[in-house]
Amino acid sequence: MEGSSALSSPTDSKRVSPHLPTRCLWLFQLACLFVTGDWMASAAASPVASEYQVKATFLYNFTKFTDWPTNAFASLNAPIVIGTLGEDPFGQTMDDIVRGEVVGSRPLAVKRLRAGDDLRGCHVLFICRSEKERLLEALSQLKDSPVLSVGEIEGFPEQGGVANLLLVSKTVKIEINQAAAEQAGLQISAKLLKLARLVKQTRA
Repeated sequence: MEGSSALSSPTDSKRVSPHLPTRCLWLFQLACLFVTGDWMASAAASPVASEYQVKATFLYNFTKFTDWPTNAFASLNAPIVIGTLGEDPFGQTMDDIVRGEVVGSRPLAVKRLRAGDDLRGCHVLFICRSEKERLLEALSQLKDSPVLSVGEIEGFPEQGGVANLLLVSKTVKIEINQAAAEQAGLQISAKLLKLARLVKQTRA
């Protein structure tokens, strides 16, 4: 099993970095508050995180709730690569969250890509809003590749993307196209699927 099917725990030394335990756990808890709709109730008691701190935390946790086929990695200890395509909105946030983290036997790495780059060297690929006009081109390049594509664009999963993170009234909503995940050879944990709105592809 390449990913994890359980939520991270403060006592899980293999999955909670000694470098950033409090901040990573807080960000994940905040992400859960966004998902469950409890953000407004807790906002007064919590520091305010940006939209992209929350989205970066989701990307990090996606690596725990996803299984990749063995041939998606060059070796048993090869990293899980989280890529961003387009005008990177995360700054150092993504790097800080994954630094020192290990999922199973795999460290995490961040890779920044632009249009025209080979996208298939990632395991999770966040396609930024800046790529909206080139979205179909990117998804076409990823077709049948073991890449968990993640968007932030309305209609992303309907066009063949695997997961979508939409900010709606201060809540980050998850949408998942399970058929697209299966076509890519990915297995997504039922725990993640329960948090998401399942979407069917409407465009070939």
